[in-house]
Amino acid sequence: MHARKAKFGSARVAHELREKGVADELIAAAVDKFKETELDNGREVWRKKFKDTPSNREEWAKQARFLQSRGFGFDVIKKILNEHKNDD
Repeated sequence: MHARKAKFGSARVAHELREKGVADELIAAAVDKFKETELDNGREVWRKKFKDTPSNREEWAKQARFLQSRGFGFDVIKKILNEHKNDD
């Protein structure tokens, strides 16, 4: 799980653990710990892929879909993409 959290969100990690047959109680405990750093991990994943903040709705949607495909929740995606909105 520690190796995956640098690239993926909690939803994707939980899904992969379920596929491996890990008990739901263990997954829930792991995801709770994982969520503490999910925002920081999401920022880093976003920063590696996209250098600039989205300038229009299409770019925002593209970046949001990328983060969603990596398993990040919408609340985390919104925080990441709207953080630097007023910097321009």
